[in-house]
Amino acid sequence: MIEYIKTNNAPSAIGPYSQGVIINDLIYTSGQIAINPTDGSLNNKDIETETHQVCKNIKNILESVGSNLDKVIKTTVFIRNINDFAKINEIYGLYFNRKPARSLVEVSNLPKNVNIEIEVIALK
Repeated sequence: MIEYIKTNNAPSAIGPYSQGVIINDLIYTSGQIAINPTDGSLNNKDIETETHQVCKNIKNILESVGSNLDKVIKTTVFIRNINDFAKINEIYGLYFNRKPARSLVEVSNLPKNVNIEIEVIALK
């Protein structure tokens, strides 16, 4: 059985998808960008601000279904500029301190012209 995640503490999906799904005891989040769930604005002043907002959105999705960042087993990070790697990595480490498996790739463009998007797989 698939359970679909819906919380007001993270941005609503901007397309035909959910914030995440739960299958058995695994949570798969959709990619999160730096949308402030309170007012729907982009929180993209700089890469540091964007990264914090993305991580907070993921945290809120996981917590809405009884999980947390410590239960993340895999992340996929999409960034527009590999030169932002060090700044992103520093902030990422504040949230994902258990060091889950990770892929990080530079891409040519992201939704709403943001600079970072992260998706995770976590245990419930």
